[in-house]
Amino acid sequence: MLTEATSVRPFEGEREWPRILSTYRAPDRGRSLLELAVTLVPFVVLWALAAMAVHYGFWWGMALTIPAAGLLLRLFMIQHDCGHGSFFAHRTADNWTGRLIGVLTFTPYDYWRRAHAAHHASAGNLDERGIGDITTLTVAEYHSSSRLRRLAYRLYRNPFVMFAIGPVWLFLIKQRLPFGMMRSGMEPWVSTMATNLAIALLGAALIWLIGFASFMLVQLSVVVLAGSAGVWLFYVQHQFEETHWSQSPHWQFQDAALHGSSYYELPFVLRWLTANIGIHHVHHLSSRVPYYRLPEVLRDYPELRDIGHITILESLRCVKLVLWDECTRRLVSFRDARAKPSHSCVR
Repeated sequence: MLTEATSVRPFEGEREWPRILSTYRAPDRGRSLLELAVTLVPFVVLWALAAMAVHYGFWWGMALTIPAAGLLLRLFMIQHDCGHGSFFAHRTADNWTGRLIGVLTFTPYDYWRRAHAAHHASAGNLDERGIGDITTLTVAEYHSSSRLRRLAYRLYRNPFVMFAIGPVWLFLIKQRLPFGMMRSGMEPWVSTMATNLAIALLGAALIWLIGFASFMLVQLSVVVLAGSAGVWLFYVQHQFEETHWSQSPHWQFQDAALHGSSYYELPFVLRWLTANIGIHHVHHLSSRVPYYRLPEVLRDYPELRDIGHITILESLRCVKLVLWDECTRRLVSFRDARAKPSHSCVR
């Protein structure tokens, strides 16, 4: 689809980005249907082949759970676009597509959408941490914490806990109830319970077809692999050294979106599987831009490539960055924090 945004216009200042990006918000619904089909159909085929192979004792079928997990991750990204109303730009179509995909991703759509909207509205705001984000303490908060809280935070930030145990807890346990929204009306409860019921019915049918052991081996492998990749992506999109945090009234949406989200440069196959979510700073600036149009923005405004840019190798180093240093305005490691005084930074 061609729009007026296909010709490059001069840079007009950071405050102008939401207006500039608004011209990229229109999806091509035919393209959206194609994107859904080329993700969902291969996922179902790979899952079925893996399950049937394991059922008949051909254990090489477990290797198929790896590409199946990649496609499940991509389905989650489509669900993510539906949550922003950007996939079809039609509320009913987006919502029901997101709800149905949520049965496969183990993610209750309406419950998740509300939490994710809060994340977008408060990302990078030190006064509004804890909603749909990675819990992050400042150096001063860490120093003033009790030993028990420090230990808990260290365990939470341990890579094995974050990327192995965390996805199991999040996708298999936490999202079975509307934690954090228990008293937020009926929608989170209806969303989680309806998703749970649909998962149970689909699971029961598949167990009847291929057996309990085959179903559990394949399904758990696919969900955990996809979940770990998803948590990793969410982590590096905001947890990099030169990210942006600030407090009210200094917090500004454009600053937090542009400088608090990374441009995670990935090779083509990974860009496709992750639905361009690595172009995260642009996504936060305008969440209504469909994921398949995000590369157009970088093409037309190449200056955005240098903001928050991290490579795969650089992203691996981000794991050690666990505390926000308000003095240097950077994320630092526990080792770096030990050299800091316990009092707050004086400005």
